[in-house]
Amino acid sequence: MDDQGEIILDVMGQQCPLPVLRARKRLLRLDPGRLLRVFATDPVARLDMPHFCAEAGHELLEVRDRGTWLEFLIRRGENVREPDEDILSKPVRGL
Repeated sequence: MDDQGEIILDVMGQQCPLPVLRARKRLLRLDPGRLLRVFATDPVARLDMPHFCAEAGHELLEVRDRGTWLEFLIRRGENVREPDEDILSKPVRGL
């Protein structure tokens, strides 16, 4: 953690869905407004992380492509929405 309260989460080498699941778990333990910087190598995270932030109520402040890895800066949302367990177990229609 730095002086501004930014937390670093290194999920390099972890594959989908672990980067998002680990970011979700870490964000839930933070106070609203705190920053989480995530480092990931999974190319799918480029799509998953923005979608997760939008759905859960977090603010994705920046995405940086570092060549072989991605960097995300996320502000923990004020009104975080947790998905219903039933929704997670149901198949998505139209796929």
